[in-house]
Amino acid sequence: MRHRDAVALIADAPLDRSAPTTWVDLGSGDGTFTLALADLLAPGSEVHAIDRDRAALTRTPRHPSVSIDTHVADFVVDAWPVPAVDGILMANSLHYVSDQRMFLRSCASRLTSRGVFLFVEYDTDRANPWVPYPVSRRTLTALFAKWGAVALLGTRPSAFRRSPLYAAVARIDFA
Repeated sequence: MRHRDAVALIADAPLDRSAPTTWVDLGSGDGTFTLALADLLAPGSEVHAIDRDRAALTRTPRHPSVSIDTHVADFVVDAWPVPAVDGILMANSLHYVSDQRMFLRSCASRLTSRGVFLFVEYDTDRANPWVPYPVSRRTLTALFAKWGAVALLGTRPSAFRRSPLYAAVARIDFA
């Protein structure tokens, strides 16, 4: 995906652009959405990009005003490099997590009170070798039904001509 397409897909996310924030990108790969997110954050923000693929992380671009730090780790089982974050980006990575509800609850405990989840996923419930635990828009909404709200940001056709990609934001009700 081209950079401008990644930015356009998540551009309407309700991000705090008034002050620096700290984010974690779980399953960041080569940083396509890491960089797109950085373009939307306030200068001085930090993004911690986590992926098991060391080679992919070496291709993560730098940003002129947002710090992007890469970490080789399995985001499901390994400790995160920061204890609390203002946002969690999962672009094409939640579909690798088998127990999504438990994992998201664990992630939510690391969010600050203003924290948000930002997702990019395929809109399908059909598993395949590349998407073992699919997360359609309907499934994502159901995962957050008891403790948060999900809002669709945008959609675009998949490069693989299968299910379309969607971007969504979820906020946890900490009350």
